[in-house]
Amino acid sequence: MDLDRIKKEYQNCKCGRAHEFTTKVIKCESGLVKRVGKELKEAGFPRKILFMADKNTLRAANGILESLDGFEIEEKIYDDLRVADMRNVLDIENIIQNVDGVLACGTGSLHDTARLACARQNKPLCLFATSPSMDGFASNGAPITDGNFKSTILAKCPEVILADNEILAKSPAELKSAGFGDMIGKYVGLIDWEVSTLLSGEYWCDKVAGLTRQATDDIFALCDKVTLEDERTAGEIFEALLKTGIGMSFTKTSRPASGTEHILSHFWECKKLLEGKISDFHGKKVGVATLLIMKEYEKLAEMESVSAHLEKVDWEEVKSVYGPLYPEVEKLNFPVNIVDGITPEKINENWSEIRRIVKSVPSYAEIKDAMVRAGCAIETRDIDVSDELRELGLGFHPYMRARLSLYRLRGMIY
Repeated sequence: MDLDRIKKEYQNCKCGRAHEFTTKVIKCESGLVKRVGKELKEAGFPRKILFMADKNTLRAANGILESLDGFEIEEKIYDDLRVADMRNVLDIENIIQNVDGVLACGTGSLHDTARLACARQNKPLCLFATSPSMDGFASNGAPITDGNFKSTILAKCPEVILADNEILAKSPAELKSAGFGDMIGKYVGLIDWEVSTLLSGEYWCDKVAGLTRQATDDIFALCDKVTLEDERTAGEIFEALLKTGIGMSFTKTSRPASGTEHILSHFWECKKLLEGKISDFHGKKVGVATLLIMKEYEKLAEMESVSAHLEKVDWEEVKSVYGPLYPEVEKLNFPVNIVDGITPEKINENWSEIRRIVKSVPSYAEIKDAMVRAGCAIETRDIDVSDELRELGLGFHPYMRARLSLYRLRGMIY
């Protein structure tokens, strides 16, 4: 990836915002795991570091510790970190007060934990990826669970991102398919972002949206190769995942990478955490949620016109569904509600354009076919989500974010 070219290309953007990206080094090469220490030294990374991993990611990155000759290392090795919880963040914050930088080896929750802890303690961070399973490597936002409620918190973009194509290619097929599922959700995210811009005037950048669309299209075209142990394909998927993270960093928002499909996934995760259960991999859930949302969006797009009305929400029912999580939901919906400025007339007048936006991405059938070929989970039963939880999520997930989506507007259309 030509990082300097990307940074230069997004300077002086017509959208009027400065697109900043603080990562200095991105490398994805075969055999790189044995050169991590050398890469860090060349990048000017501190020598006194915390090394974070879990037993699975440490095993995958065999040789990484041996490469750190000349470094003073403190280790934090989890058994299997599947949830990025605020308690983990606080724990890492406490540890890194005694070091000068962090090397986080893994993906997903490990990296999210490190990005927020390093942001809060102002420590440099290197992420070493062991699987192309999610798109947050280059992001400055971290999805963190706090008191069983999940929200995305402004964190930091790592100074250094490293990956070994051989390790990426050999990662479990399930994780590679999860990365495909996470990326395919960008089609819904782009619909939601553009619809929100149309109706609410929310900030939009054509160039950043184009970066996400190109990255998603690139992965879409690789669906038949996702589960293969092919280093070139693994590297291409990793680069596409990086681009959406860069888009998030450029805009300082997760809009370029997620929409209501991510919120639905987070709803399922929060409800399962309340029962003391750990959810399936993030990308698997996002892929399944994407199919459910796209099916509904296509139904909406079939309507040639609508007669919208003001939103009607039974907040007592919402309170009952969310239970102990409702105080957080209430903060996001009162006293200001995300649809307060959206009039029925505005929806009616812009309906033809909304239909065009929905139809601008691959169809539900095309997305499902690609996901099957990529080995993705397709049904909620594939991710251990019951029919009841599926329906609860579809009915109530929009209220756990102060973010306008086409799905939230359903309550003003039906």
